[in-house]
Amino acid sequence: MTTTAWTTDEVLPRFTIGRVFTDWGIDPVPFILAVWVAGAYLVGVALLRRRGDRWPVGRTVSFVVLGMGSFVFATASGLARYDTTLLSVHMVQHMVLSMVVPLSLALGAPITLALRTLPAGPRRWLLVVLHSRVARVLSFPPLTFALYVVSPWALYYTSWYDASLSSTYVHEMMHIHLVAVGALFFWPLMGIDPLPGRVGYPFRVLLTVLTLPFHAFLGVTIMGQTTLIGESHYLALREGPMGAWLPPAIDDQHVAGGILWASGDLIGLVFFGVLFVQWVRSSMKEAAREDRRLDLMEARAARSAASSERPG
Repeated sequence: MTTTAWTTDEVLPRFTIGRVFTDWGIDPVPFILAVWVAGAYLVGVALLRRRGDRWPVGRTVSFVVLGMGSFVFATASGLARYDTTLLSVHMVQHMVLSMVVPLSLALGAPITLALRTLPAGPRRWLLVVLHSRVARVLSFPPLTFALYVVSPWALYYTSWYDASLSSTYVHEMMHIHLVAVGALFFWPLMGIDPLPGRVGYPFRVLLTVLTLPFHAFLGVTIMGQTTLIGESHYLALREGPMGAWLPPAIDDQHVAGGILWASGDLIGLVFFGVLFVQWVRSSMKEAAREDRRLDLMEARAARSAASSERPG
């Protein structure tokens, strides 16, 4: 097991699935970011419990274990060690960062937790940010949908991806970008935190369904093209010591496109299922509120009728 982050010029042994789970390295920036974010969330949960308030365990598990845990896994495990060596491995990392991490973080409702635990001053500033024009624009569902759909096309069909292969800084910023764009898309659709871009469940389901063909189309496009993505980088690797075990670059690219296609549809269906469960629960709560309102009206009507029948 390694103790340092990957470097683009090191000679890696043959890739296996087992190395994803055993060949770890610490990339300082994302690791420290994950520790601070998860730690701040756990401090907030502890403050709530200390004053006797409840916080759903499922939200904590979703944010800390699934969300930040997936982020660390994508940026420190064997996925990070081989993400500049094999496009197929990078594509797995891409899907974890752009879909699994944002969805899990959104289900953790960190903004709600912050509003319930922050002191008065920081809470006011957070509310100002949430009600600002910038927040309304960045959480506007059609805009976030467009960003989410266009982002991977821009990554793989501009010089951006080549730059990420040659610059550690650009590479790390790409990771942050994938999470940020995914968060902008998923967070308002989850409807847990009080964000300005929340819309009704039918529109949320529609946006979710619309993402499925875009991932499939991009995946099929990558599978079918003969031009290599990151051509100079991947061909140079095959001319070096790792060329003995690396698969042909075009075959690896076809596998990467298939991963994008299949995993995008799979995670999209999971998100669709989460939305459906939320929709059912919301409908049941609304029905319960309506029943209580009708019961209250009937009780008032009964009291009014009884009082009017009393002899004057």
